[in-house]
Formats: sequence, structure tokens, C-alpha cells
Amino acid sequence: MIHPNKRFFLTSIFTLIGVVSIYAQSIGYPFYKYYSSQDYHGGIQNWKITQSTDGLLYVANNFGLLEFDGTNWNKYELESGTKCRDVYVDTDGKIYIASQGDFGYYIPNGKGKLRFVSLADSIPGEKRDFDETWRIFKQNDQLLFCTFDDIFIFNLNGQLKQIIDPDSDPDNFFFVNHELYFNQNGKGLSVMSNGNIKSTAYGHYFKNMTISGIIAINNNQLLISTLKNGMFLKSGNQITVWQPKNQDKFKNANINQMKRLKSGKIAIGTQNEGLFILNKNGEIELQLSKGKGIENRTVLSIYEDIQGNLWLGHNNGISSIALNSPFKHLNEQTGLPGTGYDALLFNDTLYLGTNNGLYYKNIKAQNTSFKKIENTSGQVYKVQQINNEILMGHHAGTFRIRNGKANKIANIQGTWTLLDLEKYPDYVLQGNYKGLSLFKKSNDGLKFIRKLDGFEESSRVMEEDQDGNIWMTHGYKGVFKIKLTNDLQSVEANYYGEEKGLPAKILNNVWDLNDNLIFSTVAGLYKYDKNKDRFIKSSFLSNYFSDDVQFISFTEDAIGNIYFVSTTETGVLEKTTNGNYIKHTAVFNELENLLNDDLQNIITLEANKVLYAAKEGFIQFDNTAQKIKDVDFNTIFTKIEISNSNDSIISYGRYIENGKVSFNYQNQDTEIPFKDNSIRLAYSAPYMSGKFKNQYQYWLENSEEEYSNWTERTDKEYTNLPEGDYIFHVRAKNIYGQVSKLASFHFTILPPWYRTNIAYGFYFFIALILAVVTYYVIELRYKKKTEILTEEKEKEITRIDSELKTSEEKFEKLKNEKLKSEIKLKNKELATSTMHLINKNSFINSVKANLNNITKRSKNQEVKHEINKVIQNIDKNIAADQDWEHFSIHFDQVHGDFIKRWKEDYPDLSPQEMKLSAYLRMNLSTKEIANLLNISVRGVEIARYRLRKKLELERSDNLQEFILKY
Repeated sequence: MIHPNKRFFLTSIFTLIGVVSIYAQSIGYPFYKYYSSQDYHGGIQNWKITQSTDGLLYVANNFGLLEFDGTNWNKYELESGTKCRDVYVDTDGKIYIASQGDFGYYIPNGKGKLRFVSLADSIPGEKRDFDETWRIFKQNDQLLFCTFDDIFIFNLNGQLKQIIDPDSDPDNFFFVNHELYFNQNGKGLSVMSNGNIKSTAYGHYFKNMTISGIIAINNNQLLISTLKNGMFLKSGNQITVWQPKNQDKFKNANINQMKRLKSGKIAIGTQNEGLFILNKNGEIELQLSKGKGIENRTVLSIYEDIQGNLWLGHNNGISSIALNSPFKHLNEQTGLPGTGYDALLFNDTLYLGTNNGLYYKNIKAQNTSFKKIENTSGQVYKVQQINNEILMGHHAGTFRIRNGKANKIANIQGTWTLLDLEKYPDYVLQGNYKGLSLFKKSNDGLKFIRKLDGFEESSRVMEEDQDGNIWMTHGYKGVFKIKLTNDLQSVEANYYGEEKGLPAKILNNVWDLNDNLIFSTVAGLYKYDKNKDRFIKSSFLSNYFSDDVQFISFTEDAIGNIYFVSTTETGVLEKTTNGNYIKHTAVFNELENLLNDDLQNIITLEANKVLYAAKEGFIQFDNTAQKIKDVDFNTIFTKIEISNSNDSIISYGRYIENGKVSFNYQNQDTEIPFKDNSIRLAYSAPYMSGKFKNQYQYWLENSEEEYSNWTERTDKEYTNLPEGDYIFHVRAKNIYGQVSKLASFHFTILPPWYRTNIAYGFYFFIALILAVVTYYVIELRYKKKTEILTEEKEKEITRIDSELKTSEEKFEKLKNEKLKSEIKLKNKELATSTMHLINKNSFINSVKANLNNITKRSKNQEVKHEINKVIQNIDKNIAADQDWEHFSIHFDQVHGDFIKRWKEDYPDLSPQEMKLSAYLRMNLSTKEIANLLNISVRGVEIARYRLRKKLELERSDNLQEFILKY
């Protein structure tokens, strides 16, 4: 911990240094984004860049006109397929372009798609056959189209007003102080005023030079750049070399373009040496070239956009440079490879420690990259100045840095940090992988004394309190209070964890802030209460953060600004004159995913300037840079289309309103047929700062209850929408948390044809007709029903009378039918009994035959006599003919006089065939018939055959079916 008097002295010194500023040159490069020709789908060369009032970027490209809406690149090719050399966007939204053999403007068609209108086609005669249009300028209410032969002047209505024909061909054009300057081969610099061309008094000076840029600077002076002859200053009629010390540099660089920036600085784009940024005095503040801040060394065009970004059109690609950002990147492009860990600024030399070693650079020297210090390869954890000596904590041990070399002063592996002890001012405490070591100051530098006993924990973060206690925080074990013994041989360590008030034993760190030790934990800031010997919540910074915020890194600069990184935000608490703080976080969103997530660190360089350890090198932050201002920016629709139709495009986002191109659909309404009730809306916000990481929020009014969550998605699709009126709202939020103006699109999904007003009118008409018809039908039915009821009643009376008369007859008839039924049933039963009797007789005949056989074979007369008696008795009781007659009577009663009718129709049938016919009528089987006829089965088949012959049946006729159907 720094003693208050010592802190006051250092604050005064650093404040003074901050006033004079130690930075003569930039030590890093601005953030940038590069677009290759594959990204924007165009040609390699980009001749001019400009921007519309809506924020869209336009580029004159080899393949035509490029448009960038912050999300997507669009390309508009000329029908001739020629190069686009210049582009100018007027306040009414017309996009004028200059190309080979043509010029004109782009304007949206009915669907908002840009279409080209040629103005050159209105030029008469041979003047139309020009080669190339090089520049476009607006002068009051006129447009000047400059070719290498003539200058064509049009009014804003597209009418040709005048043709200026210089007596010598121009080679370039510049619009300065509302006048058109151009250089003529062999003649020099001329100016056109009121439609007349005149030579300037100093113009002959440039007659053998190619002028590449002219800008106005102070006191009506003109700064003139040339392609190969350097830069010149015109004061009155006198021409002088501007900044002679840089003249050779500019000559060799071949200047392509020059532009005055809003800050007053001058940007110079060159053919061979990339981009130069000069202050108003002509001193080079920054140079960007291939592999040093940009991807291409040729800069053909320069444009500063609404947000202050610098756009460069290269010979191959396009770059966007965050020139106004407070951040600069120190990475491998500055000669610094690896991940950043720690840094130190000492005597104009900046030391940077990475995982690859220790690097250094004199910050006042021009065009010098970082150099590696010998013998430092590997992880550098700490770079410190103690006793006017540079010391390095390294994976391999502790090193002294002198004359660009590193010498090890202690052979203890893994030096985390070195602590200059205030209680023992002659000693320095070292924290390493395993425990602590002691060093002593001497005239020859720091000397290793001993490794201290009593403590073996890894000691990376340490601070000393006012009582001389050493507080060491371990990332995973807790906090230790360490006290050196009087003999400086060992230490006594007390452990503090959850039982001592800390919310957890992990992720604790100690910081020296505002002359106090503050402990960051997983649940906010804590301080040590000496009287209670435990940790309690700290109220420090409670007005600026929630109680449970987890801080990862802190540092405090010489004037009291506190820089911080937490798990939720990164920022600075800028100290005010009354001792309070102003919190700034928005601009730090640019650091997302860039900082070192291993051993995070913030290093103070001087007042208002710090370095953040990054995944690639370091990132410098200048707190004096202009803070982010609230800006108005728009969200625009880029394409609205029906997603279930081939002819799907509703609009490309633009339309003409009061003669101007507009993206505001607030007052527009679009009707969509019900069959096309699926819509996709694409949108973008042309806010092009902060890595272009815009987020969007949308809401479909009358369908959704509220806005969606923020998302980076730039389109939304709705399918199967019911009929009704809808308003789609969308807005953007840039990386700094600023919200754009709302974009709205009103559309109506028409009902299907069967739910339209015409359809409902038709339905009503049909319903009315049906109601009338129904009424008359019901009335007619009622009358008819009344007549029918009357007639039915009369018929019912007649029927009842008739039934009364015939009821007795029906009763008698039913009674007779019942008697007949009973008789018929009895006849059936009798027929069945007769059948049984016949069967019995058949059996008895069989027995009789057997007995006769026995008598014939028997020799016993007595037995024969007895058997003959039995046979005689059987003969007495068998009356086969009578049984058959009896059977025939009952059979005819059952089968409708079959036997009677059968005899009449077929009188030639024998009795045996009559019986066979009756048995077939009864549907008896062949075997049953054989038993009844007392013949064999074969005999039955023969009898059936004879019967068929007598009946004269065909072979295809079935005998039994014939008899059954008879």
C-alpha cells in the first residue's frame, strides 16, 4: 500500500506528465474491419466512397455501384458493364454516378429497387462520345460531370445547361471553396468560375505534375498534394514545400488522395505506403500500411462517415478504421506477438510482457516496432520498476532488465510478483509458485536473500496494509494474512475463509484503491475489520455497482480514475473535482471477447491512459478521448417479401415521397391477398461503429403482445397470418447501448374471397331469398298439411267403420288359419312318425330275412318251427303297402300333393321310383334311401339313373333340384 505522502507526490508528478503528454507517437493501431472483394462481391478497385443521410454507404467500384447497409453489400451493375469512377448522393436521395462513357443517377422504381437513369444520353452530337467521367460535384443548384474532354453542367431536373470545353485536356478535378479546380497537361492548375476557365497565378508551377488532392486550410491557404512530387502549400500566389522533412517520404509513397477530417487532421492515401494521418502542422501521427493496421498498402479513396470512422477504398478491398475510438491495439502488427499479461512505462520506454517474452519500444521514436529482450522467451507475469530498476517476474524466475538484456537474479521458478515493502524499506518480497522469497536492495541492484519458511502457497496477488501485514489472495483457497518474523527468516500466516466473513474461498482478490485495501469476491466488495478480525461488506463504490457484482480486475491511475472489469461490464469511474465518480461503460463494449481471460490485468501507464491485457497483445485506452455521444441513427427495411410466392418482392425498402427518396414506411399501407399471408421482413441499421455489432428488437402489433428480446438477427418471417391490420415495428441497438429510431411497416392481410364484404353482401342476398322462399314453402306446406289432415281424418273414420265391419271376418279367418296351421303341424308330425315306422319295417324285414336264412341252414326242426312262428308273427304285423299309402297321404299334405301331382305328370313311374322321388323330395341321403328301399347304395344310384331317363332330364340338370323345385 502506498503511503499518502508518497501517493501525493506521485500524483503531482503524473498529473504534470499527463498535461504535457508523453505520447509523441501512437504506440498502437486503431481497430479496423477489412472487406475483401469476396465479401462485397465486386471488383478489386474502389475509386470513391460516400454516404447518404440515412447512413448507407456507397462505393464506386470496378464492377459498378456498391451499397452497404451495415449488414449486407448490394451491387448495382451498369448495363454497359463499365467501371464506376465516382459517386455522389444528393440530399433528395438520388445517387449520381460517373462511369466510363456514361453518367447519371440511380432512383428507386415502384418496388424500391434502384434503377439507373442516364443523363449522358441527353448530350447531343459528337459530345456524347466521351471516354470516361472522372468526377461529380454539386455547385449550388447545378451538377458538374467532369470528363477528360469536357465538363457537362446539368440542373437538378436533369436538363443539360452548358458544356465547358477546356482548351487542354484535364487530368484531375477538385472542388474547393465552391470552385472547380483542375490540372491541365502542360498548362498547370486552372479554375472554373461562372462557367469560365482561367489559369491561376501559380498554376504553371504544377504544369509537369499530376495533382492528386487540394484542400483548404487556415488563412485561405491551399494544401496541394501530387502523385509523385510531394506536398505543397499555396499562400497567396506563393508555392512552398510543406514539411520538407517528409517530402521524400511522400514522393516515394505516391499520393492518390488527400482529405481533411472533422478533427482538423489530414488523411493521405498513397499508392505504396498505405495511409498517413497528419496533424494540422503536417507532422505524421499515424501510418497504416499492409500488415500494420490495414490489409493493403494502396489507398485509392478516403471517406469519413457520420460516426467518424475512416473508410479506405483499396486497390483490393475496403477497410473501415475506428479512427475516433479511444482504443488502440498493440498486437503482432506492431511487432508484439502473443497474449498480453503485464506492462510498464519507464523513462519513455514501454515494456510489454506476453506469453512469448518481454518486448520494449521507445515511444518517442518514429517507425519503430517492439523489440524482444534477450533471454525472456516464455511466460512473463510481471514487469515492475523498483529502486530505479526494471524487474521481470517470469515462469523461469526473477530477472533484471538492463541494456536490452535479461539476467536472472534468483533461481526460483515461477515469479508471480514483487512487493516493495514499506515496513521494511530495504527489502522486497517476492511471490512465486510455492511460497515467498526475500530480496534486499543494494547499489548494484536487487539481491536474493532467502526463501522464507512457514508458507508454501502460490502467491500471485499481494498488497501491504498500513500495519505492515501482507495480504495474499489465492484464487481457489481464500485469503491469507502474512506477517514477517522479526529475524526475516520466516513468516506467520493466518487463513481467512468463509468462517471469517468471506462469501466463498474462491475468486478473491485484493486491490489498493483510494488508499485502502479492498477485497473483491464472488459477491461484491469486502474490507477487513481489524477489531472483529473478520471481513465485512464494503460500502466503497456501492453507489455505482450492485452489492453482489463480481470484479475481475481493478487499477487506479494517478489522478484517481478507477478502471475495472467485472463479469458483467467493463468501464472507468472517472473522478470528479468533488471526489465523486462518473461511470462510463458504453464505449468499453468494444472490448467484448478481446481481453485476456487467463490472468486478466489492467496496467496504468499515466493519468487517463491504461493498457488492457488482451488475447492478442494489449489494448490501450485513452480516457481523454471524446466520449460516446448520443446519436440519431435509423433502422431501415432492406427487403419486404411474400415468403410463399414466386413473385414475392413487396419492396426493397425505398420509395419516393414528395420528390425525395425515403425509407420511412410510417405512413404507407400495403394490402396483401390472403393467399400470400406469409411475409418476411429484412432490416438493418446503418450504424457502422463498434465492430458493427448491432442488435434488433421487433414487435408485430395486433399479433404479438410486446417487443422481442434483443437479437443480432436481421430478418423476421411470419407465416399463415389471419386477415387483419398489422404494424411491424423494429429498432436497433448499437454496441454502446444506444437505440435507433423506430422503423414501422403497416400492412393489411386481406380476407379470403369468401370472407370479403362483397361475399358477405352476396351471402345476405342469398339468405334473404332463402328466407322468402322458405316462408312461402312453409306456408304452402301448412295449407297442404291442413288439407291432408282433414282428408286423413275422413279416411280414418271410414277406415274405422270398415275395420269394425271386417273385424269379425278377420277373426274367423285368423281362427281358420290357426286351425289349418295346427292340422298342418300334426300332419308333419304324422309324416315323421310314418317315416319312423317305415324305417322300423325296413329293419324288421331285414330281421325276417336273416331268420329265413337261419331256417334254411338249420337242421333242427324244432328250431325251424319256432323261427317260422316268429316269421309268421312278423308277417302278420307288417303291412308295408298300407304303411306306404298312409305315408303318401301325410306326405302330400306336407308337400302340396306332390305324389298325386307326380303320378299325374309321370304315370309310367314304378312304385319303387315313386318312393325314390318322395325320398329325394325329402332331401334324404343316398344311404338313408337305400335303407328305406331295402336296396344297396349302388342300387339307389341305378334307380336314380333310371328315374332321370324316365323324366327325360339333360346331363346338366340336377335330379334332386328338379324334384325340389317341382
